[in-house]
Amino acid sequence: MTLFDWDAPGPYRVAFTTRVGGVSEGAFESLNLGVYTDDRAENVYENRRLLCARLGVEPETATMPWQYHSAVVTKADGRGIVTPGREFERCDGLWTDEPGRALVTLAADCLPIALARVNGTPAVAALHVGWRGLLAGIVEAGAAALGGGKLAAAIGPGIGACCYEVGDEVAAPFRDRFGEEVVLGRNLDLAEAAELALRAAGCETVERVGLCTSCEEELFFSHRRDRGRTGRQGIVAALR
Repeated sequence: MTLFDWDAPGPYRVAFTTRVGGVSEGAFESLNLGVYTDDRAENVYENRRLLCARLGVEPETATMPWQYHSAVVTKADGRGIVTPGREFERCDGLWTDEPGRALVTLAADCLPIALARVNGTPAVAALHVGWRGLLAGIVEAGAAALGGGKLAAAIGPGIGACCYEVGDEVAAPFRDRFGEEVVLGRNLDLAEAAELALRAAGCETVERVGLCTSCEEELFFSHRRDRGRTGRQGIVAALR
């Protein structure tokens, strides 16, 4: 199993996943975490169990959102991520200050982002950040959920400016909000815009995995590259 760990400043366990190390096959090979794909559901649940075992967290008390490109961030309730038919709360970010309760968000070109409180009571958030959510304020909502104060952040793998061509209906509001530097010709630098938003929201340090999901086919699923038939990687974040 290939993971990218974030050495967050505090009692945290945070890892960005890849497509490597699970039991799924074909277009979903192999660590697909998304059940709302054409993958076999039993493979997805086994992948989630394998991932949780690797990270030392309990899948029965982990939580994930029903993502819809919003700016909604909710406190995790620990309803479990390996029960068939389980429904999740509609949001694109989760946070917790309870040790052992893992947060999971998924992505296949959007950015998985972790936020951690670095003073006071430990708390961590996991966000799913696409262009809609970023403009809507998902980063600011995640920082607010952790109560402001001193924060650190990590941006996981997502589609890079090398591959993310957008129309002017997307480029124009990003130029207006973040400046010309986030739009390179016809391509959007989503990670750069996210870092600007994170720093404006109070994150003193922002680290990046810095890999493009579309370019790195051996490592990542990509919705755009694979034309929708693909799996999901993501982020797992917890207090130790």
